[in-house]
Amino acid sequence: MSEFFDALETRDPAEREAALMAALPRQIAHAQAHSAALGEILAGVDAAAVTSRAALARLPVTRKSELLARQQASRAAGRDAFGGFAAVRYGPAMPRLYASPGPIYEPEGTARDYWRAARAMVAAGFRAGDLVHNAFSYHMTPGAFIMESGAHAVGCTVFPAGTGQTEQQLQAIADLKPQAYLGTPSFLRILVEKAAESGSDIASLKKGLVGGEAFPPSLRDWFSERGLAVYQSYATADVGLIAYETASRQGLVLDEHCIVEIVRPGTGDPVAEGEVGEVVVTVFNPDYPLVRFGTGDLSAVLPGTCPTGRTNARIKGWLGRADQTTKIKGMFVHPGQVAEIVRRFPEVTRARLVVSGEMADDRMKLLIESAGAQGLGERVAEAVRDVTKLRGEVEVVAPGSLPNDGKVIEDARSYK
Repeated sequence: MSEFFDALETRDPAEREAALMAALPRQIAHAQAHSAALGEILAGVDAAAVTSRAALARLPVTRKSELLARQQASRAAGRDAFGGFAAVRYGPAMPRLYASPGPIYEPEGTARDYWRAARAMVAAGFRAGDLVHNAFSYHMTPGAFIMESGAHAVGCTVFPAGTGQTEQQLQAIADLKPQAYLGTPSFLRILVEKAAESGSDIASLKKGLVGGEAFPPSLRDWFSERGLAVYQSYATADVGLIAYETASRQGLVLDEHCIVEIVRPGTGDPVAEGEVGEVVVTVFNPDYPLVRFGTGDLSAVLPGTCPTGRTNARIKGWLGRADQTTKIKGMFVHPGQVAEIVRRFPEVTRARLVVSGEMADDRMKLLIESAGAQGLGERVAEAVRDVTKLRGEVEVVAPGSLPNDGKVIEDARSYK
């Protein structure tokens, strides 16, 4: 096997974009016809006209909170456990279903490498014939199955280790001598440290693909010093693989079978390249056809392409959470309200609501980027009261002066 999973990874970017945009109208029409929830969310949308990113950006974003709310309402009414989002039903077309925290229930279809994880494994050095120690949880959640299906697609054999029982896992590694690890980075570190303490032989492990947690460069280097080349994947139970790390160690390359947008938190508006925002994903999965699904994760697009020869766009990786809803003086204020305020004033380019003070003494200030206009601060302050039902100070700052960290609401209160 080459260093690439398939030829799609090295396509001309224009060819890739044309292929994605050609497939997009068909997927939207499929979602409208076969997913009751998406039929409602996308009611009135002419699927045939959604042939560009600009057209896609006009569709509503469905965030995880809405998916959960729809599922809960549907289950309470004795209807579909998936809230109408699944396009398959129980039986041969759905061999398994899973639960994620919420609980949110996700279906698994019958497609080989259903979550498309194999591409990330090849980039991490996994090859046919490898024995893989899979330490993701096999209990209720799909993490282990996401990775196992990808490993099988590569041609690997999988040992389903699951979580916990560190001593038994070390014994299995010593006995079976797997070449590769799948699991969280924190548990791999536990295994390495316990092996050093107990004298267990885990020298066969040379590579790994991790996920489910942040994977800082310091930990990556710690593994490297101990002979382990460990890479990170970015996937969710809802949409499968989104992006993956390569040997270049320069960001995460986007998967070939999804469309990724970075939008301003609380809105569906794409941000400029390099600006931090929420990761929104559209997948081409016929069984669970999520369109503009808001992951709640923050990231940003990196300029250029990967030095390994992969030509798809790259993102910086996980940069935090987009849901910054904050309670101020007993009232919830969320990023969508800040976005609503900004929409009322074309001369305002960006905004950041800073909440300060001490316990029971909340104060809020809206910082707005603008070249300046007569009386702008006063007019925006009125909009703040109208939208949030709270009084707040407004300060006009120079364009480009707010931090590029994806925060729309910053909680700077002291609770000492």
